[in-house]
Amino acid sequence: MDGSGSGWWPDEPDPEERGEAAEQSEHADPRGGRPGSGPPWRPPRGLQSRDRPKIASRYSLYVGLAFVVLAGVAVYNAVRTDEGGLLGADPDANRGLPIPEFAAPDVLAAFGRDFDANIAQDDCDSSRNPCPPDQVRVPACEVEVEGAIRVCDFFDKPLAISFWFTRGGDCLPTQDAFARVAAERGEELNFLSVNILDDREDVARIVREHGWEVPVAHDADGAVSNIIGVGVCPTILLAYSGGIIDRAEITPGNFDVADIDALVDDLLASSEARERGA
Repeated sequence: MDGSGSGWWPDEPDPEERGEAAEQSEHADPRGGRPGSGPPWRPPRGLQSRDRPKIASRYSLYVGLAFVVLAGVAVYNAVRTDEGGLLGADPDANRGLPIPEFAAPDVLAAFGRDFDANIAQDDCDSSRNPCPPDQVRVPACEVEVEGAIRVCDFFDKPLAISFWFTRGGDCLPTQDAFARVAAERGEELNFLSVNILDDREDVARIVREHGWEVPVAHDADGAVSNIIGVGVCPTILLAYSGGIIDRAEITPGNFDVADIDALVDDLLASSEARERGA
């Protein structure tokens, strides 16, 4: 798969063709239609090519620094940000908030090259209403691409998400335990693993070698970790059905099977209480 036409965004017109269309009209169809039928062509933001230049936000720079700190102090980092702190530093800080929507490649999907996650929360790249035609984008949970993992597809039951990376610490024991609990308790709730920033082929090799069956999404450029606030490995996010956050947990070492079982038990109990209105 070359990613240019049937993957993460609509076909991109050839540069010369776009030039010819511009001579005929100042507008071109963003989906490759006839000249004059729409606004100037612009690929939507989201699951995009790794070759495309990116502009780093202040928060992105902060999280990048957080990962550097992690490399020096193993896997625990509780440095707070102006936005309210890293996920899990206060386990209950985000309770009641929705999980930010995202779609990311399944690390085992057969793509010819890496793609970044879609973290678009709505269908417009602008705050203007109505949305300008050239600002329309595909929301993360409306991505229709084989091999894409959409977090919203896991919202039908309570959900546990494990965020991890291999740079700066060894979180693999937690992922082994998480995968084991997922295999044993997958009927009770949904489980999702998200790798952050590691090489996709390396992550795929780890998944195969460890025999994990839990879905593993690849956050290639850290966009998902940025929007959710992950900066510690391991981090486990727990949510009620519907994608509403219950709590998040981090640890200076690793979670074992008993730890994760206890988190799952607590989540299911609080979910039942929530449904009863207790």
